[in-house]
Amino acid sequence: MSIKTRIAAVALAALALTGSIVSTTSSAEAKQPGWVWGVGAGIATAAVVGSAIAASNDPYYYGYHRCGWVAQYNAFGQYVGRVRTCY
Repeated sequence: MSIKTRIAAVALAALALTGSIVSTTSSAEAKQPGWVWGVGAGIATAAVVGSAIAASNDPYYYGYHRCGWVAQYNAFGQYVGRVRTCY
């Protein structure tokens, strides 16, 4: 899980928690359903966050990337270490 995805998940969880706390602390009154605007705003926010996460990932053109460790050598042919490469 990337850092962007974690941040988005934490932000969405915080938004859901805040909404649930606000909805439980309000007094119950018989009036027109004002919560419809909250549900609509929640769906719109989820759509924006979901598309931002989807746009930040690499596109799926040639399949998923395969990653592995490859030996790295300097100009003299001496082993320097390993490098993680994805292809």
